[in-house]
This record gives sequence, C-alpha cells and structure tokens, in this order.
Amino acid sequence: MKTILITGASSGIGRATAELFLQSGWRVGLLARREETLRDLASGHDAAHVLRADVTDAAELEVAFRDFATRAGRLDVLFNNAGSFGPTAPIDEVALEDWRRIMAVNLDGMFMAARLAFGQMRVQHPKGGRIINNGSLSAHSPRPGSVCYTTTKHAITGLTRSLSLDGRPFDIACGQIDIGNARTELVDDLNARVLEADPEAELMPMMDVEDAARAVFHMASLPAGANVLFMTVMATKMPYIGRG
Repeated sequence: MKTILITGASSGIGRATAELFLQSGWRVGLLARREETLRDLASGHDAAHVLRADVTDAAELEVAFRDFATRAGRLDVLFNNAGSFGPTAPIDEVALEDWRRIMAVNLDGMFMAARLAFGQMRVQHPKGGRIINNGSLSAHSPRPGSVCYTTTKHAITGLTRSLSLDGRPFDIACGQIDIGNARTELVDDLNARVLEADPEAELMPMMDVEDAARAVFHMASLPAGANVLFMTVMATKMPYIGRG
C-alpha cells in the first residue's frame, strides 16, 4: 500500500485530496491542527492516520512525521499543502506580526515539512519518494494586495527547484502544483472580502476542489522515473493570462 502525508488536511484542497487518496486505497497521514476535524475525516478508513500538529511548530511536526513513518513503514509522498492567505492590503498597511505569521505558516512550515520528508525518504529502504509543494498562481501573477502570500509562493518555487535538484542522488522527486480558484474556504473568504469592498464586483470563475485533488493524485501516482515539475490547474475562464 502506497503512503502519503498531507499537511493542512482538515479543510479545502488538503481535505479533498485526502478523501481521494483514501478512496483510492492509499495509506494517508492527515496532518493539521484541528484533531476533531481530522478524526471526522478519518472515520471509517483503517488506512487513515490522524496527526495533530501545527506546521509552525518544529517539535510537533517531527513527532508527527516520525509517528507516520513508523506506523506506515515508509513515506512515499508528501503533499506539502498547509498555507494561509493573510491580510489583503498594500504593504504599508500590513502589520509586521501578520507578515511574520504568514511567513511562519507558508514558508517555515513548508520548509520544515519538506526537510522531514526528505530526511525520511533518503534513509528508508528502498530509498526515495516524492514531494509535491502546493504553490499558487500567485507564484506567477499576484492578486492585488497579496504581498505576504505572493512573496511566500515565489519562495516555494525556489524550494521546489532546489529539492528537485538535490533529491536526484536519493531518488527523491519534487514537483509543484499551482492551483487557480478551486472552490475552498480560503477562496470563499477572498470573495467575501471583494464583495465587502464592492457589492457589485464580478467574482472570478471557480472550479471544483475535486479537480485540484485529481491533479495532485496524477502527480503522486507517476512512476519513479517520471515527474511533473510544475503543473498549473485552474478554472478555465479565470483571468490568469494577462491579469495584473
């Protein structure tokens, strides 16, 4: 049975992805802060492992990764997904504590999760595995007022490239999925902010979150000799090309 650990598994893209992998017969580590929500997701699935941890807490993450690797036997895939959008404002209106909070989740958390997965994958037998980082269209073309989120997602692209290169001697592949407007709690919150500022605003097209989950599943299911380095999956008519 193949294994995957998913951070931010309690909601949004992480939850939809976890549900798909469980339905497809994978052993799935469900990592997030909300244990009750994770237990609800795991209910009825013998191959689901609840891993309560905050991705900004290095000690909690280490315990969770070690626990999953011990119980599952190995770690084949990490879906490095947990993230937060943060404040929507020009840079001079962003409080430093908000900047640091988004850096801690979106950058430190993803770095630490990738570090733990890489360390496990290089020593397990047979060695190797796959790390899939959740980027964003903001890694290419930002929304207005998204300086915190956009900065972190550009950094994740650098993380993906570096891990893809450094993982080669250990048979560790790394790829990034950049998702545009999957219908999640995060996107609903962004839309609510837009409508609060302008009740007549036209919201951007959205796609089902299950479509994003299927894209992650494709990346994770590839044989060891193949890798999707970067994938963009988005609502067909969203104004990504040419937006700005």
